[in-house]
Amino acid sequence: MAWECGIDGCGSVFEDVESAIVHQAMEHQRRECEVCGTIVPDGYLAIRHSFTEHSRAEYVRAYGASSEAVREREQLLEEIESVADMQAIAAELKR
Repeated sequence: MAWECGIDGCGSVFEDVESAIVHQAMEHQRRECEVCGTIVPDGYLAIRHSFTEHSRAEYVRAYGASSEAVREREQLLEEIESVADMQAIAAELKR
């Protein structure tokens, strides 16, 4: 399965999800979390931060997100986390 970077129409494609996440973290601008102000890498890691550090209600309020947008991001997180090697991603980002 190929993984495509969906940030700002980037469209870069990767053979594995780990490479896609590292690309997002290294090649795209970091973002400020609208809930807590923490600066986080864009893409998957930003979504993961939002959904693990904050409640669904906080996310909806801060980002004006619809319930459909929340469900889409929750499904994306579930799909990625079912296949991603988070230790490999962390090791690559520490380089």
